[in-house]
Amino acid sequence: MRAIVLRHTGDPENLKLETVPDPVPGPNEVVIKLHAAALNHRDVWIRKGQYAGIKLPVILGSDGAGHVAAAGAGVDPGWLKQEVIINPSLDWGDNKHVQSASFRILGLPDDGTYAEFVKVPVDNIHPKPSGWSAAEAAALPLAGLTAYRAMVTRAQVRDGETVLVTGIGGGVSQMAMQIALALGARVFVTSGDDAKIDRAKSLGAAGGVNYHDHSWPKTIQSLTDGIDAAIDSTGGETMNQIIQVLKPGGRVVTYGATTGPTPALEITRVFWKQISVLGSTMGTPEEFAEMLELYTNTGMRPIVDRTYPLEKAAKAHRRMESAGQFGKIVLEITPMEPPHEAGGLLGITESDDH
Repeated sequence: MRAIVLRHTGDPENLKLETVPDPVPGPNEVVIKLHAAALNHRDVWIRKGQYAGIKLPVILGSDGAGHVAAAGAGVDPGWLKQEVIINPSLDWGDNKHVQSASFRILGLPDDGTYAEFVKVPVDNIHPKPSGWSAAEAAALPLAGLTAYRAMVTRAQVRDGETVLVTGIGGGVSQMAMQIALALGARVFVTSGDDAKIDRAKSLGAAGGVNYHDHSWPKTIQSLTDGIDAAIDSTGGETMNQIIQVLKPGGRVVTYGATTGPTPALEITRVFWKQISVLGSTMGTPEEFAEMLELYTNTGMRPIVDRTYPLEKAAKAHRRMESAGQFGKIVLEITPMEPPHEAGGLLGITESDDH
């Protein structure tokens, strides 16, 4: 099969298209012929050597959609030829509150979805939502699961609450906004790009602020009577700014620290305002099923920013590093289904010449 193989960390050009052996399913495993795979920031950090436990060579990619091409012993043969999406959260374990010691995410150390085929446990596949394109289906899993656990399980956002989602534009933040709106919350966003704030407002956000304006917490406070819950992946000084705008008894969920650790958490605000600071990573198999049900029942779909052919994985990585995207960046692996309306959410397809 064709696959994008990372043998050395560094620049995007280290993502090389190679021919490698097809995966073979073991007991209770299936092999998926992939139609599309989506990028995550995790892929970029691994490729740059900024992720723990890197073992090379590896095929990156946590998200994928396709059809079941082969099944191992113990798998219901009814899965064969079925269109599916993959839950990339492997071996979560029995404790719903925290992942097990053997938990891992598809795409490291297990070979991932930047390939024509991928092998996964049968318990990690779900039917593709009817009417969704391969790109939309591939865009959902990691970001959707992360956003769902953060918003629903950890923050426990309720109808009528006011929610802040930082860094709108990325896959998780965009899906966190969608989920909060589906729960009946009023959503405000932050971004360093006014166009992304406008896009979020067109999709239902009540308002937004540009975080390059250091007085943005005061602007948020002027627009609201305070924030009930915030979802953040940036860390750094943003965490103190979020705590500043939270109502007494508010909650902040962190699922990343892209700007680094918070240098001096204003702990007095935390205890005086009785703030809950909650961590979140990926999610359980049950949460994945609940997230998928929420999307299908409400008619929501992931937003696809752009698609690239598999061999242009390096170009797709450069797009992600530029932080220009709104929604998910997707690799096409086999021909995509014909475009459909989908509320205008499908993004731009990048050809070899662009």
